[in-house]
Amino acid sequence: MITIALSKGRIFQETAPLLEAAGIRANDDPEKSRKLIISTNRPDVRLLILRATDVPTYVEHGAADVGIAGRDVLIEHGGANIYQPLDLGIARCQMMVAAHAAFDYTRAVRPGGRLRVATKYTRIASDYFAGLGMHIDLIKLYGSMELAPLVQLSEVIVDLVSSGATLKANSLVSVAHIMDISSMLIVNQAALKLKRKEIQPLIDTFARTVESLNANT
Repeated sequence: MITIALSKGRIFQETAPLLEAAGIRANDDPEKSRKLIISTNRPDVRLLILRATDVPTYVEHGAADVGIAGRDVLIEHGGANIYQPLDLGIARCQMMVAAHAAFDYTRAVRPGGRLRVATKYTRIASDYFAGLGMHIDLIKLYGSMELAPLVQLSEVIVDLVSSGATLKANSLVSVAHIMDISSMLIVNQAALKLKRKEIQPLIDTFARTVESLNANT
């Protein structure tokens, strides 16, 4: 049995063609079903439906053999004991610093300066501003990040940006690009050794499919 950990929403939707290429189809739609363990058309494969931030933990501890998680989630998790063989190139977005349009970010960013930063990506934010020689006061939030600068909770936020529509609707602008984000195929290291005959073909199929999709874009 191969157990694959996924999260709902964009990652699941964009993973479906990759699973299909490997001959795997979910027997239930996770967006409509309350099931957390979903069987597939293959009796030797099942899916775990998790919060995105929990996927690396399930893979690390062997509750799932394989998973798909965003690069942002993996950096925050630390990625211990997890093999990351393939960038799937799906669920693409950017990790950005954003601020109110009236805030002078260029003037504020200087070695030895200090900023209040609201984010749920505390490791990424800490590493980025440390690289700029900045001191920051981290304010950890779990949602509605864009609100923080509007009520003076922070000067800036660090968050994922896709279209930028939410920033624009709240009078915020992107002021610095930290990194590009996409989703990675991750594998439990012990499972890769014990179930290599089952898992390696999955990795190879995903790699060929990603290469083919990239060649056609």
